[in-house]
Amino acid sequence: MDFAGIASLISLPTERIICSGLKMYVVESKGGAIACMLLALFFLGTWPAIMTLLERRGRLPQHTYLDYTMTNLLAAVIIALTFGEIGSSTPEKPNFIAQLSQDNWPSILFAMAGGVVLSLGNLSTQYAWAFVGLSVTEVITASITVVIGTTLNYFLDDKINRAQIIFPGVGCFLIAVCLGSAVHSSNAADNKAKLKGAGYSPTLNGAITNEELRNLEKGTGIIEEAKAGTAEFLLELEKRRAIKVFGKSTIIGLSITFFAGVCFSLFSPAFNLATNDQWHTLKEGVPHLVVYTAFFYFSVSCFMIALILNITFFYLPVLDLPRSSFKAYINDWNGRGWALLAGLLCGCGNGLQFMGGQAAGYAAADAVQALPLVSTFWGILLFGEYQKSSRRTYVLLFGMLFMFIVAVGVLMASSGHRK
Repeated sequence: MDFAGIASLISLPTERIICSGLKMYVVESKGGAIACMLLALFFLGTWPAIMTLLERRGRLPQHTYLDYTMTNLLAAVIIALTFGEIGSSTPEKPNFIAQLSQDNWPSILFAMAGGVVLSLGNLSTQYAWAFVGLSVTEVITASITVVIGTTLNYFLDDKINRAQIIFPGVGCFLIAVCLGSAVHSSNAADNKAKLKGAGYSPTLNGAITNEELRNLEKGTGIIEEAKAGTAEFLLELEKRRAIKVFGKSTIIGLSITFFAGVCFSLFSPAFNLATNDQWHTLKEGVPHLVVYTAFFYFSVSCFMIALILNITFFYLPVLDLPRSSFKAYINDWNGRGWALLAGLLCGCGNGLQFMGGQAAGYAAADAVQALPLVSTFWGILLFGEYQKSSRRTYVLLFGMLFMFIVAVGVLMASSGHRK
């Protein structure tokens, strides 16, 4: 999630700060802006697929997230020290380094609070992907982000958006959330039927018997190259993956997903307050934080909370994951390069989103809200999600994606009416 759509939820004064308050590098051509937004959409929709791939290959999520958060912070530092330093710095128009010594702690705390809730949301989705699937998780969390976050920003920004446009869009996102929950429940029922049809005995909550689990660990009855969507594929995946989902209620996955969505919805208003100071917490004469400076503090708090929680999860794991240690993490190079790449993609995607929004306006930036569509593409292409599912599941999946696309379009139309 990370900054997806935040540009669209921050008021227009932020754009003035970026474009005229600091002489930073900006993309001036419409073609360049579109290229930035398309790359941002691809990056921000791809990094969750990489994280999901590593979990399905058996890498502990604690190890993966620590690697990811390091390069995500690195991307923020690079962006701040390059784009945030271009142009002369004056007391009225400070650059990144100059702002580090200013008395702007209220805004810094808002930015860091946004980083904390976003880090909690990202950490939660890493577990939700295993239970709910990449496609549904991204759509539900993005929709909740808009339902709550856009409403909060609407009032923070003094109602600069037209309510008759923006709130129907919020309603469409809410419908997408309900359809996403239905897709998850229907797909879980499909998987249960597949296992039962293959001779396994799923219980009411989807588990298989202890004897079947022992056979699963030995590889008994599982073909070498199971086709996606088959019972053999599901069993082989359960054997290999880090987060075991058999025997766990579907409510667990949905609860984690909804918690992540609420966290994502709060980081945007916090970032809004950090860059626009609607509550007038800064002293008179102190300039607002520019986006690059706020992004830096935001990413620092993301990194700190991720470091604390993941090291804690080494020794106190959740959801029946095995214990680990800092030494085991240091020695775990299996998939580390992919995890580092995921962090870079996320950080660079954020930067590209801001650069494109500066040139094309926030209507273009709203397009990044469509990132779950990219994740859905990877989920179906790479992981075989929803293959050989029931017609009911396919109808619900189509309805969820259709409603999400409509909601994104309505939100973009709302941005076109900003003052």
